[in-house]
Amino acid sequence: MKPYISNLKSDLPASIIVFLVAVPLCLGIALASGAPLFSGIIAGIVGGIVCGALSGSQLGVSGPAAGLAVIVLTAIQSLGAFETFLLAVVIAGVFQFILGVLKAGIIGYYFPNSVIKGMLAGIGVIIFLKQIPHAFGYDKNYEGSLAFSQNDGHNTFSQFYYMFENITPGAIIISSISLAILILWEQKFMKKIKLFKIVQGPLVVVALGIILNLVFAGGSYGLKMDQVVSIPVAESFAGFINLFTFPDFSQWNNPQVYTVGITIAVVASLETLLCLEATDKLDPLKRVSPANKELRAQGIGNLVSGLIGGLPITQVIVRSSTNIQSGGKTKASAILHGFILLGSAMLIPTVLNLIPLSSLAAILILVGYKLAKPAVFKQMFKTGYTNFVPFVVTILAIVFTDLLMGIGIGMAVAIFFVLYENYKKPFFFEQDENYDDNRKITIQLSEDVTFLNKANIQRALNIIPNDSTVVIDASSSRNIHHDVLEIIDEFLINAEERNIETHIIDLKRRGPVDSAMKILEKSVKDFELEPALAN
Repeated sequence: MKPYISNLKSDLPASIIVFLVAVPLCLGIALASGAPLFSGIIAGIVGGIVCGALSGSQLGVSGPAAGLAVIVLTAIQSLGAFETFLLAVVIAGVFQFILGVLKAGIIGYYFPNSVIKGMLAGIGVIIFLKQIPHAFGYDKNYEGSLAFSQNDGHNTFSQFYYMFENITPGAIIISSISLAILILWEQKFMKKIKLFKIVQGPLVVVALGIILNLVFAGGSYGLKMDQVVSIPVAESFAGFINLFTFPDFSQWNNPQVYTVGITIAVVASLETLLCLEATDKLDPLKRVSPANKELRAQGIGNLVSGLIGGLPITQVIVRSSTNIQSGGKTKASAILHGFILLGSAMLIPTVLNLIPLSSLAAILILVGYKLAKPAVFKQMFKTGYTNFVPFVVTILAIVFTDLLMGIGIGMAVAIFFVLYENYKKPFFFEQDENYDDNRKITIQLSEDVTFLNKANIQRALNIIPNDSTVVIDASSSRNIHHDVLEIIDEFLINAEERNIETHIIDLKRRGPVDSAMKILEKSVKDFELEPALAN
């Protein structure tokens, strides 16, 4: 509890910003899914409070995901009723929890870093491109869309043509001023002023957007109903309760319900695991989130969401990256954003409905830029073509298809390069345990290691206990994948937080390709590393 209290000054402002971004995304995804708008809000509340509380991820934020919108839309139509679909969501939650118990979370570690970083940059590009029309006042496409083909019949690029035919001066003024404020808040001299550390730029942007919306109302610069947040408003507490829907359990013997439930569970689990690893990559402290615990948390979250009328839930990178960039430190920010969403939906929905989408577009444009800034491309280029090509392919595939399809294409290219490298020189991987007189544990990697070995290496490093000593020796390896080197780098950063003393021997040595070899030696009472290395 102490870390959450001590970091509240960072987590509370971040939670408010995540909440502001989450509201239109929840509503937009519900609209695209053909579900009641409030079902998206319910999913956001459950994703924040339930998943946030049970998750082992310190910075991940869960809620309804755009990647499931098409599946949900098709499922509601095929099942014939939203209440029947909710039963499928409950089943998905149960199945997802079982996947966590069976330790299926290890799947996430088998995605190469080039694809994960490509996913982040690709989503950044998509966010940037998709928010430009909203900044101009063209809001035909729903908030939260990540697909190239849109529900209005246009695509990511063709919408720019129609955008110029439907420019709203009021929206442009609001988004321009908002973007200028956000850029100003990013300047070093602003960060030195104590007041501006407390009052975050996005909060100022939203407050100003509401004021300008009220000032422009009724005039030529006034915003239309579809250019502001539109959350359902209940007349009373009883009316608010009536916004919740319950599953139709009479359909328990409908085999189609189980098919939909398992489909949602598999897709949601995959998207969650990808976002979990991507979020860990963005974490400044490089903390490693337990994947199986995340699956169990998501399973309970989907179970609860389905029981009270919410959409399926996954961990989502847009909200998670917004949380990180807004200064979130612990999972308290995700939990608080859920409570703020619940309280606002109950008490001040009319105030939320004054927020211009153009204000939120400015916030998301900056989020997108940070995910795909030029420095990321330069960094990946320096790692070599075997990483850079899958990275770029993943970005392009995500931009021109959708999230899951793009990742699949990027993964195929990454595997091709692994197979090509293995064709040139055989690969083997071994880990030996050697105990010296001081009870130190030794883990040794062979001369060739690819990203396929990430899971075992990550698991071995994760079980190193706090307040210990570790030796990393890279004196014998001839080739090691960039991803494994990055895992070691992240472990070294996190080791300081865990009070682990580290000793490095020839870790940066290079052979014909990339090289490294590691020996971890650890001194600890009755510590047994063998079970983790057996796999």
